[in-house]
Amino acid sequence: MIWQMVVFVTIFMIIGGLLNYYVGWRGGQALSYMLSSPRWASCWTWLVACLAISYPFGRGASHYVSHATGKILIHIGSYWMAALYYLFLIFMLCDLVRILNRAFDFLPSSLRGKFPLLIVAVMVAVIILLVYGTWNAQRPVVRSYEVTLDRKTSNIETLRIAAVSDIHLGWIVGIDRLQQMVDTVNQLEPDLVLLVGDIVDEGVDLETEAKMPEVLRGLQPPLGTFAVLGNHEYISGQAETVVGFIDQKVVRVLRDETVAIQDAFYLVGRDDRSRHRFDGQPRLPLDEVLADIDKARLPIILMDHEPSGLQEADSAGIDLQFSGHTHLGQLFPNNYITNLIYEQDWGYLHKDHMQLIVSSGYGTWGPPIRIGNRPEIVLVTVHLSDYKS
Repeated sequence: MIWQMVVFVTIFMIIGGLLNYYVGWRGGQALSYMLSSPRWASCWTWLVACLAISYPFGRGASHYVSHATGKILIHIGSYWMAALYYLFLIFMLCDLVRILNRAFDFLPSSLRGKFPLLIVAVMVAVIILLVYGTWNAQRPVVRSYEVTLDRKTSNIETLRIAAVSDIHLGWIVGIDRLQQMVDTVNQLEPDLVLLVGDIVDEGVDLETEAKMPEVLRGLQPPLGTFAVLGNHEYISGQAETVVGFIDQKVVRVLRDETVAIQDAFYLVGRDDRSRHRFDGQPRLPLDEVLADIDKARLPIILMDHEPSGLQEADSAGIDLQFSGHTHLGQLFPNNYITNLIYEQDWGYLHKDHMQLIVSSGYGTWGPPIRIGNRPEIVLVTVHLSDYKS
């Protein structure tokens, strides 16, 4: 599986290099024009180059420099990812308008030659976006849903479930943010807590984050805390370590497993669909995971990190599924991409007899920024309509 990671990293670096080159080139042109000196183009190019390597350099140097130094470099590089993304989109839009104007001559003559000035204004606007996005990413909300599960029997009538996905604990999302999540969940007083994958980031410093089990132990729902793995646990190469860390009377990690909880409902946890790309082990088909249970007797609640293969879950008899993974794009307008990829990229979906709730996630990947969406904790009140006393 190493070759797949090499290919991924190579493609990522090539695309990143091209984006940085384009933004460096166009930004340098704008600054040179505005300030009437070609030296500014060179300064901007060098700045872009330094920002572009700050993240990989910080990750690589983290084992040789102080933890604080590595963290600063990684934060700088993460913010540059977001800045690069928006600078690229807006620079491309400006160039597209300029090309179309050459063909159709639709802009007033007073605007001609003003594109460099516009690009400088764009740079200021991007800074404002980064500030707003940082503030927004630190303001999680509790998103409440109410669902009814039909056709099954259970010895309880109502169930309160708190679900959290995509915490991405690591260099960017720290242990203090995890503690904030635990405190908020406890205030909701759920019966059950579900951690729906990507608990840690692929760059998690496991020694530094050794307090994770202690913090998660603060979750005390009466029916327990359960988790599944996401793609980032496998990308990190630390999936087994993460499981060992938290699956010690703290959080039970379900990997293609089903448990019956108080003879009230079945809880199913699927391993992440990306697992085979990293350790060569495919996850089990859902029918095999459910082979030993009586599907007609109790409601079946499923945790599956990525909201894909919904037809398989519906056909297998799943009543309620919790997923995450999408972040709702995290940075607008990526939400249009996730909406094209997934049948449901966020929120609630009633599909045939199955119901699905997809969370936008609690943390962030890459830049600690959210634009166009909010981090969230999901609270679901489940009514079991065929309750029998």
